[in-house]
Amino acid sequence: MIEPEKIKTIIAQGESLHVEFKQSRDSLSRNVFETICAFLNRKGGYILLGVKDNGVIEGIREDTLQAQLKTLANDLNNPQIISPVKRLDTDIVGIDGKKIISVYVPESTQAHSCKGVYYDRQGEVDIKLTTYPQISNLYIRKQDGYTENRIYPYMRMEDFVQEDIEAAKVEAVLRNAGHPWKNMSNEEILRSSKMYLRDETTGKEGFTMAAALMFGKETTIHSVCPHYKIDALLRKDNIDRYDDRDVIQCNLFQAYFRLLAFINKHTPDRFYLEGYTRLSIRELIFREMTANALLCKGLHKMAYVKPIIMHSLPASIYNAA
Repeated sequence: MIEPEKIKTIIAQGESLHVEFKQSRDSLSRNVFETICAFLNRKGGYILLGVKDNGVIEGIREDTLQAQLKTLANDLNNPQIISPVKRLDTDIVGIDGKKIISVYVPESTQAHSCKGVYYDRQGEVDIKLTTYPQISNLYIRKQDGYTENRIYPYMRMEDFVQEDIEAAKVEAVLRNAGHPWKNMSNEEILRSSKMYLRDETTGKEGFTMAAALMFGKETTIHSVCPHYKIDALLRKDNIDRYDDRDVIQCNLFQAYFRLLAFINKHTPDRFYLEGYTRLSIRELIFREMTANALLCKGLHKMAYVKPIIMHSLPASIYNAA
């Protein structure tokens, strides 16, 4: 049983990511289920029925209390309303002679929909998720751990492009002569990079999705991530369509150099001296941009690499650099 003083504290803080007020004086507010869905999908929180948006306690008519609780319980067990169904804790709380209903919604380990629509919580607003990336990210967030750490027990070393691992090793040693990869085998490099893991829950161990995306053969990548694709487009003269395109479906190590080649093909490299040293402004800008686009956007809690749209860049970007 939640204490009235705690409810007063919650009300004083106002609506937020974790708190929502609903009037529901005469009957259960029907959009309460959208908020329940959003709370389940985000971080949980309290829904207070009988409180106005501005925090004024209006209360619920006592002759409707049990009917509202019954409707709430029945609809929470109806997969046509909330799917998958979820049981929630509710309390009737008396404050200043008025009765309100407190509904505590825990964060769920599953992704929930309300009447077939997925909702998320942003600030004090329930947001409809209407696009594939939004819904995909919701499911990924609900998974245990990062998607790139998903283990594939049957993946073997022959599923990787060995030359790419060796090239990465050479690059690392060129930058640091004492790099630990210097005397490692290709498999030891993957293990040291945490691309071979053991799931403590299931006991399974093996190479991860990150290993497949970084160094895998194309057949390997598309067996674990069939929708993987990088689409490099140049729009310059024909901005409604494109002037050049490179559809890249190789691993990320190869894709990095493919994208740099595409960029070098279509962007100028202005002459620039820093002291007596000539620097490539194009390389300074695009090497980091390309790496971030592939790794930060492609791997961080995502199961796909977003398309990269490259427009013709104005010369001013080089002046800014």
